[in-house]
Amino acid sequence: MQLATRRVYAGRVVRLDVDTVRFPDGSTGELELIRHPGAAAVVPCLTDPKGSDPTILMIKQYRYAAGGLLWEVPAGTLDSGEAPEACARRELLEETGVTAERLEPLSAILTTPGFTDEVIHLFMASGLGRGTAAPERDEFIEVVPRPLSEVLAGIRDGEIRDAKTMVAILYMARFRLNA
Repeated sequence: MQLATRRVYAGRVVRLDVDTVRFPDGSTGELELIRHPGAAAVVPCLTDPKGSDPTILMIKQYRYAAGGLLWEVPAGTLDSGEAPEACARRELLEETGVTAERLEPLSAILTTPGFTDEVIHLFMASGLGRGTAAPERDEFIEVVPRPLSEVLAGIRDGEIRDAKTMVAILYMARFRLNA
């Protein structure tokens, strides 16, 4: 239970608070917590997701914090008051230049609950159409269509290491396509 909070930093995407909390055993202590508005990520299926080996639009994106390029699915931070589905559609268009006829919720994940309240809402998109990409100034993205079998092998072999991407793809492959 939170007893007090102190804002230490407020940036463009995150805020850092130091909270005084009461733990389940009745003791108290201070915890650093990164507050995040939440995000949405989407697995864009270029071909029929129920097909034998659907093609997924993956992005290869430069990530400074990771020290280079990462394979990911399109994702981004929720704008103030924005619904997760709207964010998923916006990020899909901005990062890949496509729109989706259908957007199906997959799950929602807590990214690192030891120090942040960030929740990422995961979706699967199908019925893709052309739009216009509009990456942000700090986004350097290459869009690459890849068969699901290749993406799964990339997860298995450690080529794909981004957590939200791994969870979204594995969830989709196991619980949506094999249902």
